[in-house]
Amino acid sequence: MRFRRHFVGWLATAVAFLLTSLRPVVAEVPRDSAPNGTTKFLRLARDDNGNPLALQSAIVRYAKPDASNDRDRAESAAATHGNNHNAGQRDNFTVDLIAAVHIGEKKYFQTLNQLFDDYDAVLYELVAPKGTRVPKKGAGRSRHPVSMLQNGMKDILKLEFQLEQIDYQRDNFVHADMSPDELAKAMQRRGEDPISMFFRMMGRAIALQARQPRKRGGGSEFSSLLAMFSKDRDLALKRLMAEQFDDLEGTMSILEGPNGSSLLSDRNQAAVNVLAEQIKQGKRRLAIFYGAAHMPDMEQRLAKRFGLKAVEQRWIDAWDLRPRSKEATQKGKK
Repeated sequence: MRFRRHFVGWLATAVAFLLTSLRPVVAEVPRDSAPNGTTKFLRLARDDNGNPLALQSAIVRYAKPDASNDRDRAESAAATHGNNHNAGQRDNFTVDLIAAVHIGEKKYFQTLNQLFDDYDAVLYELVAPKGTRVPKKGAGRSRHPVSMLQNGMKDILKLEFQLEQIDYQRDNFVHADMSPDELAKAMQRRGEDPISMFFRMMGRAIALQARQPRKRGGGSEFSSLLAMFSKDRDLALKRLMAEQFDDLEGTMSILEGPNGSSLLSDRNQAAVNVLAEQIKQGKRRLAIFYGAAHMPDMEQRLAKRFGLKAVEQRWIDAWDLRPRSKEATQKGKK
């Protein structure tokens, strides 16, 4: 019984990693911070009674503290003074970290597609040969275990898959990730393998379960059972899984280890190298579109390499967790 309860917690934590690290009206709010002081990139929005409303992902803007953050004014000045003024404006760029949840509501991906129009360059993750573009509507169902799990979760939760909903054919999309060969070499260099990472995550989940008090009704095991037999099973499962996302930063710190990891640190370094190239090319409105789990480390890299600090944070709904009306429930059954 105890093992099953721990296993449920581990499974939810592992799925959280897969949904946010592997491959709505926007509202401005004060910057949310994780317990360790870094910016929070994923949160569970609740009503006044503590009921879950939405799983939200963050879009955080970074700029140099001593540079003007008014991009319209910078462009106007550049137009007035000509190209010679560009040198004085070279620090006047912004980088938005767009934390991705790879399986989400269709409206979530529609909102992102609209937001991407605002950037000179959007750097995206994809472990693939350099310059790879995802075809429209994705590349079809893959037999890779990770892809099979993600597609399975998409079907169970009645959500959409990022690779099928995001338009990667945009002119401003820039591939910014490692190739499969580069990732394999990085893992070998660090002595990493999927099995060791598996057990590190499982140990983290068991430790969390041991520290958390059992909930009324039998804890997470009982909640999982109720979710599986709920009338709105997909909504109940989404709510159950969303609860695990609140500690995503802690889980990723275990996965990273003291010297980082190939899955997060090395891939983030590859993305930041591409970012530097884009800045040299004169791009000023930039975004990095990566899984939410990558963002705490990515934030540190922006600060260390470019001297950037967070100046604005916005949230968008990735999962709708609001109670459904009877009409919506009946429509979903048809």
